[in-house]
Amino acid sequence: MTETTDDQGIPQPTGHADVIETEYEIGQDNIESSIGPFGFDIHNPVFLISGLAIVAFVLFAFIAPTTTANFFSGVDASAVEGCEAGAFCDVGLRAYLTSGFDWFFLSAANIFVIFCLLLIVTPLGNVRLGGVDAKPDYGYAGWFAMLFAAGMGIGLMFFGVLEPAYYFGTPWGDEPLGAVRPFTEDGALIPENVAEAKRMALAATSYHWALHPWAIYAVVALSLALFSYNKGLPLSIRSAFYPILGDRVWGWWGHIIDVLAVFATLFGLATSLGIGAQQANAGLGFVYGVPVNTTVQVILICGITAIALVSVLRGLDGGVKILSEINMVVAVALLLFVVITAGVVQVFGNFFTGLLGYFQEIIPLSNPIGRTDDGYREGWTAFYWAWWISWSPFVGMFIARVSRGRSVREFVTCVLIIPSLVCVFWMATFGGSAIADMVASPEASAVKANVIDSYKPELSLFAMLQGLPLTAITSTIGIVLVIVFFVTSSDSGSLVIDTITAGGKVDAPVPQRVFWCTFEGAVAIALLVGGGLSSLQAMVISTGLPFTIILLLMCYAIWKGLASERTTVKEALAAE
Repeated sequence: MTETTDDQGIPQPTGHADVIETEYEIGQDNIESSIGPFGFDIHNPVFLISGLAIVAFVLFAFIAPTTTANFFSGVDASAVEGCEAGAFCDVGLRAYLTSGFDWFFLSAANIFVIFCLLLIVTPLGNVRLGGVDAKPDYGYAGWFAMLFAAGMGIGLMFFGVLEPAYYFGTPWGDEPLGAVRPFTEDGALIPENVAEAKRMALAATSYHWALHPWAIYAVVALSLALFSYNKGLPLSIRSAFYPILGDRVWGWWGHIIDVLAVFATLFGLATSLGIGAQQANAGLGFVYGVPVNTTVQVILICGITAIALVSVLRGLDGGVKILSEINMVVAVALLLFVVITAGVVQVFGNFFTGLLGYFQEIIPLSNPIGRTDDGYREGWTAFYWAWWISWSPFVGMFIARVSRGRSVREFVTCVLIIPSLVCVFWMATFGGSAIADMVASPEASAVKANVIDSYKPELSLFAMLQGLPLTAITSTIGIVLVIVFFVTSSDSGSLVIDTITAGGKVDAPVPQRVFWCTFEGAVAIALLVGGGLSSLQAMVISTGLPFTIILLLMCYAIWKGLASERTTVKEALAAE
């Protein structure tokens, strides 16, 4: 194998590497031109298919919002003959996918975890991304800051309180594995059930935020890093399939893979941005009395998208990296505040309770068949796995961009194990504090009122902060965190989509990234107008389903790619 590659913004391997020989040149199918002062360098036909399809979707959602809402979200149960009041009947895309394909999402996620753990313990973990002599581009502090800000920021802020509190006290039959409930039907506390209900609530939450989602991210990130930095292929999803498809990956098979990646990324981001806008609006209403409605949320999306555009123009190091690091400092400060005010002993007790419960229940929670907890398995787990998978091209490519120089073992360990522990601690801190608030005074608990008695998920964080000192200040900080996570996600997402639709080029003209950043906001607005949160969740599940198949095939390609890399490097070193 030769050890040369075209640059196009992708560093050449440093030292020995198994560079793939192919006649394909990065950007050879691209259309390069300009419209006035704005240049563009787009892949034909990936950009055109993706762009036109998304434009058509946005226009349809605005023209026919009711039809869009009914298709994605279903209709109210009261309108369906034979459907009980309060139930969600199988009349929309979301319900159909979560009830019919939950087994597939759960099984696939289990495979990703096992695959990543195998990479850690096998000799394949010795392979270094970027060649045997490659050095990391970023230190651990900057690396982790960007990883968290891009990967889970909005989700941690929205679900950190909501999910543990909901599992702890829900009266709607969504208890994970049929766990005991701590409240009677009239809301009275059952003290003897509190400990077990809390253990299961923290364990079930940790299941959604620990090994499985980070394994999904690790698979995509590793495939992109390996085939770009070591094999000399374009930084695009299709490159990972070269061991399977060969040069056919540059044709329509590759076009389909990249288009699916664009759809999954865009709609996954739109879902998160919509959730973030709803939470920011709720926080502004909670603290400052701002009206909580779709109009305000649309204004928020427009304003935050404008801020994201500024970050886009500043570039990776001058924009998203700086914002990520600032955001992580503020997030850690809020975390420490909750730890101190809620009680260090209580928080760490909840952490170990949640972690132990997670390891005790991970196999039952991962089981895709023979379960009766449909509300939890279909409504929560299936949605989460589809969400993570939709985010995986975006987060995976972003992690790959900042992970050159790491060994596979170091990479997988840091991306899989360490973030999982941090997420479990975050949920134990915020969720555990919310549970303590409900147990201490069920009648006066703002958390119970807004999560259990009246389901208002966007208010869960602010309801928990209401029970702690300096509520106005901490709630304002929470709003700022949501907004900045929003910005970093939009910026990072536009960078990734632009790279895919530019044929793997990482130095494409900036106006293209501006285009995608704008359209992320437009899609989020379209989905909000066309049915709100349910439409957002339905869309992310629909794009996550076909992309799951791509990730499963990607595992095989990674294994083959790492095996050839290790063999080539060993032979080269032995010959010296």
